[in-house]
Amino acid sequence: MLIRFKKNLEKIAMGLLSFMPEEKDVKKLQQTIKEYETNPDWHLYLWKEEDILGAIGVRVEGEINAVIQHVSVNPSHRNLGIGKKMMNEVTRLYQDKYAVCAEEEIQHFYSKCDAFKEEKDKE
Repeated sequence: MLIRFKKNLEKIAMGLLSFMPEEKDVKKLQQTIKEYETNPDWHLYLWKEEDILGAIGVRVEGEINAVIQHVSVNPSHRNLGIGKKMMNEVTRLYQDKYAVCAEEEIQHFYSKCDAFKEEKDKE
C-alpha cells in the first residue's frame, strides 16, 4: 500500500532513494528529500507491506504531467513485483488529472510496468 512521505520517515526514505545511482551522493540525496518536503509539486510515496519496502517520487508539471522521477525497492525485496505495484498505484492516483510519464532514467522500467498493467487489464 502506498503511504505519503512524512518527516518521521525521512531516514527510511533516504535509505531507499540512495539505491538509485543518481542519488548516491549524500548531499544530492539530502537536497532531493528537502525538495520533496518543501515543494508542493513534488510528492514522495513509500510502499508499505509489513515493512516499508520501496519509494516512488512524482513531480507535477503545471496542470499537464505527473512525472515519475524516482523508483526504488529494497534490494532484498526486488523481483517480487513491488516496483510494478508502485508504478501502477501512482498511475491510478494521477491519471484522472494528469498525463503520467517517467523520467528518462526510469523510462524502460516504466514501459515494462505499463505493459504489465495492460496484461492485467485483459484478464
